[in-house]
Amino acid sequence: INGYECAGGSIRIHQKEIQALNFKALGLSIEKARERFGFFLDALEFGTPPHGGFAAGIERTCMILCGTENIRDVMAFPKTASAQDLMMDSPGAVDNSQLNELGIKIVE
Repeated sequence: INGYECAGGSIRIHQKEIQALNFKALGLSIEKARERFGFFLDALEFGTPPHGGFAAGIERTCMILCGTENIRDVMAFPKTASAQDLMMDSPGAVDNSQLNELGIKIVE
């Protein structure tokens, strides 16, 4: 919309021949590809159905509709560059009583 990407998607590779061409383009020999990705090549050989995905950029669409140029103006739960949520003070330290309540142990 007006030069902004508001959605994205793709169809994944589901044909063995196409995947082999990609491995070749990456410089992988057939032997090396089989060694590293044999499980995937086997799945393709047995007939993986076409599959893909699509995701809408709701925040970008809202940004355009609201007439702002900064996506942070419309984000419900913005994070800092270090992935902290300043409104919820997360991620944060957890005390032992909270860990015990959830049956979680920290092993160092």
